[in-house]
Amino acid sequence: MRPYTEEKKDGYLLREFTQNTPEEEFVWHRDREDRWIQAINNTDWKFQLDNQLPVDLHDSKLFISKGTYHRLIKGKGDLVVKIWQKD
Repeated sequence: MRPYTEEKKDGYLLREFTQNTPEEEFVWHRDREDRWIQAINNTDWKFQLDNQLPVDLHDSKLFISKGTYHRLIKGKGDLVVKIWQKD
C-alpha cells in the first residue's frame, strides 16, 4: 500500500499525503521516469535528493531524474503535490 492517494488530471497527477501517515512510510526510493513536482498547498514538508540537504517544498518546482534516490520528510498537516512526468 502506498502512503498517498492519487488522482489523474489533464497532464499531471495530483497526489495527497496525509498527516496521519506514519513517518516510516516515507522511505528512500527511485522513480522509473523523470518528473517535476510542486507543492500546491502551504506546507513545511521537505524533499531530499540523495547526497543533498533537504529543501522546502513550497519554494518552487523540483526536478527528479529517473533512478535518483529521494524521499519526502513529513511535516505538519497534509501535503498535496502536482506531478508532471513523461508517459
